Amino acid sequence: MTSPARPSRPARPSRPKGAGQWALGYSEPLNANERMKKDQGGLEVRDRILNLYPHTGFDGIDPQDLRGRFRWWGLYTQRRPGIEGGRTAILEPEELDDSYFMQRIRLDGGRMTAGQLRVIADISTRYGRDVADVTDRQNIQLHWIRIEDVPAIWGALEGAGMTTAEACGDTPRVILGCPLAGVDGDEVIDGSAAIDEVVERFVGDPALANLPRKFKSAISGCADHCTLHEINDIAFVGVVHPELGAGYDLWVGGGLSTNPKLGVRLGAFVPPQRVAEVWHGVASLFRDYGYRRLRTRARLKFLVADMGAEWVRTTLEKEYLTAALPDGPPPAPPRNEGRDHIGVHRQRDGRNAVGFAPRAGRLSGTTLRAVADLADRFGQGRIRATTTQKLVILDVADEAVAQLETELAALDLVVRPSVFRRGTMACTGIEFCKLAIVETKGNARDLIEELERRLPDFDEPIGINVNGCPNACARFQVADIGLKGSLVPDDAGEMVEGFQVHLGGHLGTRSRLGRKSRGLKVTADGLLDYVVGLLETYRAERADGESFADWAERADETSLAAAGAAGSSAGAGAGPAARGADGRQ
Repeated sequence: MTSPARPSRPARPSRPKGAGQWALGYSEPLNANERMKKDQGGLEVRDRILNLYPHTGFDGIDPQDLRGRFRWWGLYTQRRPGIEGGRTAILEPEELDDSYFMQRIRLDGGRMTAGQLRVIADISTRYGRDVADVTDRQNIQLHWIRIEDVPAIWGALEGAGMTTAEACGDTPRVILGCPLAGVDGDEVIDGSAAIDEVVERFVGDPALANLPRKFKSAISGCADHCTLHEINDIAFVGVVHPELGAGYDLWVGGGLSTNPKLGVRLGAFVPPQRVAEVWHGVASLFRDYGYRRLRTRARLKFLVADMGAEWVRTTLEKEYLTAALPDGPPPAPPRNEGRDHIGVHRQRDGRNAVGFAPRAGRLSGTTLRAVADLADRFGQGRIRATTTQKLVILDVADEAVAQLETELAALDLVVRPSVFRRGTMACTGIEFCKLAIVETKGNARDLIEELERRLPDFDEPIGINVNGCPNACARFQVADIGLKGSLVPDDAGEMVEGFQVHLGGHLGTRSRLGRKSRGLKVTADGLLDYVVGLLETYRAERADGESFADWAERADETSLAAAGAAGSSAGAGAGPAARGADGRQ
């Protein structure tokens, strides 16, 4: 089938001179990051990490490697303990650095075997003080890693078929996939083979290892749209073409951080056999046309917003693909607006996928080893990470589900969690992150416990995303209640750690970013009361069947700001700050 006739390629909109696009002739680096990458590619630091720096120790690491190229191999320096949030934007990087690293392990599609999870668990307990986090991009992150131990860690990971390559940096990051890919009877198409082909052909390719910024991908045929195609740089969403059968709808230009944008459809249908070609084409287009002058405008979303979907599709087809793509249908609405795969789900083979919730993604190596053992005992050793900081064990027989639930609960991993545990996520926060302003994991844990205590009968699905800074690692702009770490005034007018509140964000049917009011802020000490009061106000004012996101979109700002008073009647707290500057806006 050929594509319907479309208008000839439009004239390129004019761009500000000096935006740094390689395709327009700007080859000289326009900022320090681009200079670092031109001096030497990020992938090339591997040999020094393995053979030089373990002998020189942390103090012998070249600064360009330490705060630049190390990221190409998933290594970030941790925040030095004891530095308060108010100093985050004041101190120099070397003043914030601890001599330990966060190590991100790349898990494309969130897929692990029990054996692989045991390797990760062993690394955590042996080298990382028994700390591990599952992220909202299906990675696992370890902390307290010394440079001297990295060779042994990489050897163990690579020996088990895992990698840290391009887990960070200006590279193609981990590719999101559905945790139930290949087993969910309702999926449109299994994206596993497409993910594998892209990873095999292009991850670690020097030709794609110097992109303008990070490049986030998703490939999935999930009926729930669990890979969040709306906020990825590129996403392939399962659809059925009326003539060509099952394939993918192509989306580009999504991303959050300090300037959030939802992705756009290109209207193009991608047959399964062309996914790798199209993925490579979009990544190459981003490499060549992406903005390299300002880091704050270097993501693909800015190019898409400026040039438009029609220009992107035409340029992709004319300059990067072997043939044009046919037009195709949009994806069907998500089967489940929750999109998290928590609970017990019937597989197409009659077995069950059992999804369970830690507390805001925080685990330990000890717990991970126990999960691996359970996956072997009750399933076939297949484990998946989700995009909501949760885990899933596949292939569980009906008669084993109840016992598995019991044994997971003994590990504080809940298969049928409260709406608060199910819907709460948190980024790394000030405990380890040099960009953070506030603590997140502990605040999220306290929120879950207190909301379960104060609102035991609350059963409406609710997403509460706790972010330590404006960079949106925990996706605060698309949560029902999004909390962005900020400095806010307390009752005495002193600037303290707190949150700017975003309300009513939603992905799925009628996707939208959360509503922000500069006056809607809350101190960390007043957070519990505010959220309780907000949910009580919602229950009092909502219409029949009205979701929290829909209510928050229409609610009066006075009601939203006054919610803390309602919460205070159920417990002590400071309530939201009425005014104050955002410490990182």
